[in-house]
Amino acid sequence: MQEHKYCIKNWAKDERPREKLLSLGPEALSQSELLAILINHGSRDKTAVDLAKEILELGKGNLNELGKVSIKQLMTLNGIGEAKAVSIAAALELGRRRQATAALEKPVMTSSMDIADFLRPKLKDYRHEVFAVLFLNRANKLNLFKIVSEGGITGTVADPRIILKTALEENAVNIVLCHNHPSGSLKPSRADEELTRKIKEAARFFDITVLDHIIVSEDGYFSFADDGLL
Repeated sequence: MQEHKYCIKNWAKDERPREKLLSLGPEALSQSELLAILINHGSRDKTAVDLAKEILELGKGNLNELGKVSIKQLMTLNGIGEAKAVSIAAALELGRRRQATAALEKPVMTSSMDIADFLRPKLKDYRHEVFAVLFLNRANKLNLFKIVSEGGITGTVADPRIILKTALEENAVNIVLCHNHPSGSLKPSRADEELTRKIKEAARFFDITVLDHIIVSEDGYFSFADDGLL
């Protein structure tokens, strides 16, 4: 009797997530209903929608936070096995890539805001610091985005030699340094300022210009150029 009670196929047709999506469109569904479609079926004592609500709770009701939840964490929920956890992780990654692709389609980086909008979907889910570089041509069109180092929760170190070697290989005329602050703070550290100065001076010998150093966090971004630190 329990299986019958908690089976979505026994719901009224207009209340079932799949049928609701087909008749009204995906925008009409709640986040838990959309997740329920991915989950496909519930457990002995929970519907797929019930399980979806528990999954959302792991991300504190926020899809951005849910994107940081690992497959192992998803599998700690009763009723979520490896197959369901992998499906959810794959869907979240597709959403992340879609967002990143939309930013990448901008042919030219014209401002610090353009750069920050490009960086957020790429760096927001890291729980540790990563240091990346945008390699641009003379028109500030993006040739390459590359994460050059990854560190711990409190910092990372980038090697100027690796950055400049890649810049020469990519025929980059301008570069933008960037890293995330998982803590949420947007204030550059003294080490951030020193590293920026070191890379800028080294790049000058190769006629490569460091246009900016952008720090991104969930609270926004900080531009060295906008703040007069370059």
